[in-house]
Amino acid sequence: MKEKFRVTGMTCSACSSRVEKTVTKLAGSQEVSVNLLTGTMQVEYDENQLDTEGIITAVEKAGYGAFVDDGGKSAEGGAGNGAARGGSNGSASKAALDETKQMKQRLIWSVALLIPMMCFSMGPMLTGHHMDMEHPLTNILAQVLFLIPIVFLNRKYFLKGFPSLFRGSPNMDSLIAMGASAAILYGTFAIFRIVHGFETADMALVHHYAGDIYFESAAMILTLITVGKYMETRSKGKTSQAIEKLMNLAPKTATVERDGKEISIETSALMQGDILVIRPGESIAADGEIISGTTSVDESAITGESIPVEKQPGDRAVSATINKTGFIKVRCDKVGEDTTISQIIRLVEEASASKAPIARMADKIAGVFVPTVIAIAIIAAVIWMIAGYGFEFALSIGISILVISCPCALGLATPVAIMVGTGKGAENGILIKSGQALETAHSIDTVVMDKTGTITEGKPKVTDIATFGMSEEELTKIAATLEAGSEHPLAEAVMEYAKERQVQQEAAEGFEAVFGRGVKAVIDGKKYFAGNAALMKESGISTEGIEDKLGVLSDQGKTPLIFAEEKKVIGIIAVADVEKESSKAAIDAFAEMKIDVVMLTGDNKRTAEALRKRLQIPKVIAEVLPSDKEKHIAGLQAEGHKVAMIGDGINDAPALAKADIGIAIGAGTDVAIESADAVLMRNDLLDAVTAVKLSKAVIRNIKENLFWAFFYNVIGIPVAAGIWYPMFGLKLSPMIGAAAMSLSSVCVVLNALRLRNFKVKRLSAPAASCTGAEEIRRKEKMKYELMIKGMMCQHCQKHMADALNAMEGVTAEVNLESGIASVESEKEISMDAFEAVVKDAGYELVR
Repeated sequence: MKEKFRVTGMTCSACSSRVEKTVTKLAGSQEVSVNLLTGTMQVEYDENQLDTEGIITAVEKAGYGAFVDDGGKSAEGGAGNGAARGGSNGSASKAALDETKQMKQRLIWSVALLIPMMCFSMGPMLTGHHMDMEHPLTNILAQVLFLIPIVFLNRKYFLKGFPSLFRGSPNMDSLIAMGASAAILYGTFAIFRIVHGFETADMALVHHYAGDIYFESAAMILTLITVGKYMETRSKGKTSQAIEKLMNLAPKTATVERDGKEISIETSALMQGDILVIRPGESIAADGEIISGTTSVDESAITGESIPVEKQPGDRAVSATINKTGFIKVRCDKVGEDTTISQIIRLVEEASASKAPIARMADKIAGVFVPTVIAIAIIAAVIWMIAGYGFEFALSIGISILVISCPCALGLATPVAIMVGTGKGAENGILIKSGQALETAHSIDTVVMDKTGTITEGKPKVTDIATFGMSEEELTKIAATLEAGSEHPLAEAVMEYAKERQVQQEAAEGFEAVFGRGVKAVIDGKKYFAGNAALMKESGISTEGIEDKLGVLSDQGKTPLIFAEEKKVIGIIAVADVEKESSKAAIDAFAEMKIDVVMLTGDNKRTAEALRKRLQIPKVIAEVLPSDKEKHIAGLQAEGHKVAMIGDGINDAPALAKADIGIAIGAGTDVAIESADAVLMRNDLLDAVTAVKLSKAVIRNIKENLFWAFFYNVIGIPVAAGIWYPMFGLKLSPMIGAAAMSLSSVCVVLNALRLRNFKVKRLSAPAASCTGAEEIRRKEKMKYELMIKGMMCQHCQKHMADALNAMEGVTAEVNLESGIASVESEKEISMDAFEAVVKDAGYELVR
């Protein structure tokens, strides 16, 4: 079983590391991931050996608090849908805001008290006057009066730091508490020495200790740490904005039709089968099917596409999208946690809560870092005392090492970047399910792609049409009439083509489907045939003269449908599963990134090879069964490749699971979400390119963060330990150490937030590699009907057709009976140009 918990009381990576280790040691615990940034813990455990109470008890014994994060079920009393989740997380957001507000007030008061305290402490030195040795206690007492409220305001560091230290698991708070306490204790010791000096009239002793009061250092340490923590808290709050925006997209109420009446209910009360009533401007509360009305829907929140999508009865409606224009009714089939928006929120939350391998490495380092620093501080202090530099000098060294070495920045280096990265991915329609997947994507060197539905549209479309003795419109009408009774996907493509051109079908009689061959029917008393060459041969229809055309179409990966009337062929309509507009651009982009592309398909070699040539895919493996795709992935991995598999998430499920990272095309399907490590909401291969680029940006950012986290320690600890003091007199004061520590955390968080500026460069497919769909659109724009006079026979028809086809970029069909030439051109041609060609051929263009 997998459960999510909220953990309270964690302040640094050492805390999260301790919680993780504690729960991992429990019997039945299988996988534990603690996220300091979100204050969450994901635990996968055996229910027969462990339960939630046992986990919570273990966390509490470790000195922290924990409770089950139920996604708002208990709070809302519902199914925990998008709205309920928003309520739960809204409470968490409110708690975070309250914490930030309290910290701000604490910081303001700390600074307000620190300033006059510094005036008493540093004022005489800054003005060039030595402290009044006759009355130093007055000055010191004033510092104490300001110090006490500062310590009280920041008592949290002491209340959490010392218990952790005594339990043998020191954390950041332990370092702060030890450093500040050491300064306070030394200052108290100094007061007693000053009093003793006055009692014994030893003014040298008074003078010596009056200049070594560390109260201002303790106050400065606590205040500067609070400055860093406040900025850190504010910055961390910004990293979760993507998730909060997603939650806010889910409507809190919905209008449903029950018993003939419209009522408004909480979205948590929606049930499968409910009829949603959605007016213009309203957000759709659940996934379902539109049963009435037409509209345009803004799906940018889900797919990232800014252009509204036209919808009609039978189309899908997705939760959190916005109805723009029409009045529609939607029958719910996915509600609560099953809605698309809820699944997106869950995936983003799980990704931000999970750890990448690089994050686990940082946690391990942090786990040993704190005790190591404490040991270094003690050893350095002892060495300086042995060297004869005195107790106060040694104490100052120890305090400086403690406060500059707090591992807060180290703990933030990876989770902040991962959360910002996954949130940025979600904004662009890329759902990355784990930190591990986000990290793995940057090292991919081979991308394996399924063909159907991934590189191609996934459904056949008409790509070419050739007529013999009739116009294209006439052939389309006959084809639509013949195919209207067929349920074959190729027939659907022809019907869709006719619908796009508003060609009306006629009545047919005696419809007959011949399995594996085609169809037959009688139209206006004539018998027509539609199918492959085998059907023509069986029907006694000669295909002589069109074999070359059929061969060319087949070589291009297209399926030619032959249409015949009685005993003669009247046309060919070619159908193919055309590539998506962005597929070529995506494949080229992977090539530019030095990533090998392999197309893995169950389609025949001829079709696969045609697609390979058009898109310039380096390698194609065809005629592969779904069960064997996993073996090909394993083979590439055995050769040492890091493999990403991109598929539709159904037939490709085993391969998606086997690959180093599985990327599902087609969001919202259960199999895609379960099998893959990432989901592309827009079904666009260019988003897979973006996912890899985003991964590279995140990993680069994490490495930069780790650099900043270690940079201050590598430079600061030796300086704080005083190794340069004998040669250069360089010594780091505790105040400067505290400022440096805070600055390192701020640098890490601000650097991670730069990822929010990650730009997605949308590429477009080159004109030279247009798909069949694009070719059709071009034909619609450049289509001409020419009326030609003077043609008398078939030779005239052929001569005119040859003259027109000789024009650059022109495809023409000439009908002798009607005297009409149907011309399609890749570019605009003037009527004067046509007239000149027709006249040169010996005929007349009627204008």
